[in-house]
Amino acid sequence: MDFALSEDVTELAALVRRILAEKATPSPHGEGGFDRAAWGELARAGVIDAALPSPVGGGGLGVLGRCAVLTEIGRAVAEVPYLPTVVAATAVAGSGDGRLIEKWLVPAVRGQAVLALVLPDAGAPCGFTAEPDGSAGWRVSGAQTAVPFASFADALLVPAHTSEGTAVFALDAERAEIESQSVIDHADAGLVELSGVPATRVPVSDVWLREHATVGLCAQQLGVLEAALHRTAEYARQRQQFGHAIGAFQAVRHRLADAYVDVEAVRLTVWQAAWRLSAELPASAEVATAKYWAAEAGHRVAHSAVHLHGGVGIDTDHSLHRYFVAAKRLEFTLGGATAQLRVLGDLLAAS
Repeated sequence: MDFALSEDVTELAALVRRILAEKATPSPHGEGGFDRAAWGELARAGVIDAALPSPVGGGGLGVLGRCAVLTEIGRAVAEVPYLPTVVAATAVAGSGDGRLIEKWLVPAVRGQAVLALVLPDAGAPCGFTAEPDGSAGWRVSGAQTAVPFASFADALLVPAHTSEGTAVFALDAERAEIESQSVIDHADAGLVELSGVPATRVPVSDVWLREHATVGLCAQQLGVLEAALHRTAEYARQRQQFGHAIGAFQAVRHRLADAYVDVEAVRLTVWQAAWRLSAELPASAEVATAKYWAAEAGHRVAHSAVHLHGGVGIDTDHSLHRYFVAAKRLEFTLGGATAQLRVLGDLLAAS
């Protein structure tokens, strides 16, 4: 059996790596959070629409292509809203609603719009409700804190409770109250508050939205951890102490080996979950498993990288710090390791 990614997917990943190496520019710690130059370059190269469905003009590379791009984004710690924009754009494309496609998908593909996903953590209650407005539309109310890229969003996709269950709605971000928030690495998140905001129902489930967003986060974490481990191994080869490279010491070698095993566990579970989603197979357990490893292993690898770098590892001006804070943010976004274990427990209890 051949488990390798297709040539189209690997070429897309190589293109993204090259673009980000040339164009990505980190903002100071705690500031910014949106590299518009890199985002525009990805759009011009056709990266944003490569994973979208082919019927709407996308490249049709789907979940696997999306995860390959996100791994490269994590590797470069690039400040681009690829994950929420592409997942939301895929949902809008599947709606077949020409008005929504023209209003938000087309500008997003051109790099002229940012779409955000307003999702609670795993196991947390949905913070929004939706009611019909009497004219075939809906009005959504509620609040959610720390929404990634909400500060720059042009449109929001929001799961909300209705009388028939939970549904997903698209709405104009200008109609929402969004208060910018600074999280561990950047000032790109936002507190989203809605009060009877007009919205259009999108025919995807909240489970679909969460699983696709979660596996994308895991792929991005994979890139962050791979790059952090590579930088740490190079540092251990070069840093001299007591007349020897610190990588020659047994304790350092063991810690690097443990980090390598953790990164490989993240890689295995990410691609397993991504493949099942791409094949439209049930993937709730696989996605929760991938997020557990992205969180648990992410914590260990990030801390190992800092510890093995010594004092410079905690310097916010050092390049490694960007990887540490990115790993910590991705560890907890959409639920940390404990939340994922609870999800897995519920799935086992229900089976």
